[in-house]
Amino acid sequence: MFDHLSRPARETPGKVWLVGAGPGAADLITLRGARILSEAEVVLHDALVTPDILALCPQADLISVGKRSGQRSTAQPLINQRIIECAFRYDRIVRLKGGDPMLFGRADEELNALEAAQVPYDIVPGITTAFAAAASIRQPLTKRGVARNVAFFTSTTAPDEPDQTALPGCDTLVQYMGGQEAVATARRLLERGKPAETPVIAIENVSRADERVMRMNLGQMVAGIPDCHGPVLVMIGEALRERG
Repeated sequence: MFDHLSRPARETPGKVWLVGAGPGAADLITLRGARILSEAEVVLHDALVTPDILALCPQADLISVGKRSGQRSTAQPLINQRIIECAFRYDRIVRLKGGDPMLFGRADEELNALEAAQVPYDIVPGITTAFAAAASIRQPLTKRGVARNVAFFTSTTAPDEPDQTALPGCDTLVQYMGGQEAVATARRLLERGKPAETPVIAIENVSRADERVMRMNLGQMVAGIPDCHGPVLVMIGEALRERG
């Protein structure tokens, strides 16, 4: 079905690995993830997977199935279909996802497709962006007496999904893919009574050479996060207040 796949289809599938690439830096992928990549015959990767990560699998055929907020991307059903097509042409297939495949990675849909096609698979976790961001700014997401719980959320939805406007009520909030949605998040939190002075840290391109850290408060975030071209993680809460 996919002309770019040079190998003929067969009746017995190979094995698929869902691998977390981590937040971007090549040395933040797990040892297991790097090993599986080095043995892969084909790698279907997201748009946010960096060239440094892809350099770990020079022997593999690379297929971009990029999904990036606000830009034209491959529809999820087609991604599922491509994974299955590859599974019946290759022995070792990697579906490479930024961060951790089980967090905001739509892994459930891909696992359902693999199970329906009776394709064996395994999952290799990755470092999720929030943990890399906290390490980068040297501020924990929890803090004794200040923040005892953390919530990860995203406001990004597919075109056929309803907008999820509810926000979690945790001490520290971490919004993935938060660049364009930061203004709406700030407004809703302020309407709920969150103080305008609540600390906010927005980080663009976490862990990469061009990482950019922006400190502000919730009141200032209403004006938006300026000049962002890469993926942005937004962290909100008293745990993010500068130590001093």
